[in-house]
Amino acid sequence: MQMKVSVIIPAAGQGRRMAAGVSKQFMLLGGEPILKRTLDVFLKEPSVSSVTLVVPEADVGAVSEEFGGGRGKLQPVVAGGRERQDSVYNGLLSLSADTGVVLVHDGVRPFVTGAMIREATQAAIAHGAAVVAIPVNDTLKRVSPGGIIEGGVDREGLWRMQTPQAFRYAILRRAFEKARADGFCGTDEVSLVERLGEKVAVVTGAESNIKITRPEDLALAEMLLAARR
Repeated sequence: MQMKVSVIIPAAGQGRRMAAGVSKQFMLLGGEPILKRTLDVFLKEPSVSSVTLVVPEADVGAVSEEFGGGRGKLQPVVAGGRERQDSVYNGLLSLSADTGVVLVHDGVRPFVTGAMIREATQAAIAHGAAVVAIPVNDTLKRVSPGGIIEGGVDREGLWRMQTPQAFRYAILRRAFEKARADGFCGTDEVSLVERLGEKVAVVTGAESNIKITRPEDLALAEMLLAARR
């Protein structure tokens, strides 16, 4: 029997680095909200069973109306929390008990591909947890608080984490519950799962799978979109 794959898309951030007067996930990319472009990839992917959007509480009604929350694959929109971790946990609690694999993907990474989704899912089924990532190619330096280079950092074996991050449901639920019990706040879901001692497999992503957080990211995204067209 095929395992049920549920996706949580946290998009509850305020996007302060954008300084655009609107949350970054609702800014337009090629004439459409960034969040819609991200969402559409998952809704069109056959391997995905359901998608849950997590947005600021004040935006739940508007997002539900605009994107059709509660219809088809798209589940009722969930209100986010104070931190990203709280938002993802709220989304996790809303999933049905028969969920086999959970994917968590940034709402402002619209260039994710079906191949990334499928590969991350299969790696999570095989290993329990997986993350899309790319190897570090830039030269790395350690810099003092005063802005002086102190030495080089060996980049061998270093990877930059992206999303989606994929997990067997039971592992991710256990990781969140332990983090909450310990008062631990991680930078991503992988950091929570690692605290359990679980191994996390790496799936190679792409440089184009960018996270749009600053004005220059949006400009790059427009160029990527134009190139795809």
